[in-house]
Amino acid sequence: MSDTIDTLAPEHRAKFTAMTNGTQDDWAIIAGQYREFAHGLPDRVLAHLRLLDGDFGGFPIDRLQHSLQTATRAHRGGRDEAYVVMALLHDIGDTLGSYNHPDVAAAIIKPFVSEEVHWICANHGAFQGYYYFHYIGGDRNTRDMFRSSPYFDACAHFCEKYDQAAFDPDYDSEPLEFFEPMLRRVMARPINSMYAKVVEQA
Repeated sequence: MSDTIDTLAPEHRAKFTAMTNGTQDDWAIIAGQYREFAHGLPDRVLAHLRLLDGDFGGFPIDRLQHSLQTATRAHRGGRDEAYVVMALLHDIGDTLGSYNHPDVAAAIIKPFVSEEVHWICANHGAFQGYYYFHYIGGDRNTRDMFRSSPYFDACAHFCEKYDQAAFDPDYDSEPLEFFEPMLRRVMARPINSMYAKVVEQA
């Protein structure tokens, strides 16, 4: 018999119908199940990242290979694991955030990375536009609105060295399995989350 709690059973669910009626017992149940669910985040992220496999969108390589190549370049460039994971996930929002994909990726990594790495992820779309916006009727200098940011140069560097350069079909990227342990380590403990204490009690 499995030791897994039957979370659908009534005794394993809170009793309130509105949060104003919640009790300590209710929230103990919810917190316990939250911890278990939160620990599965890396699996869900990896599953969603795999949705980019075969999605070319007109590019020379598909979006998963672009993500792997960007992360591989960052890794080989000596970046730390949090930065490499950001590079791996920077375009994960392409499927659900077609008009704001950097926001999606940034929201996923925010609890686990520094302010600078989060900022790079959140704003890389405007910086990447330097290389192509003028070809599609946009302003390639859109990134200039961020000139006053202390992270401007770091984001420009990410795009120049790792992101815009990562469309080479002949580049020998590491496979997703290479990055999985890094992602799991980075996502093991949140450092920027109002819910961090709940997870820490696990």
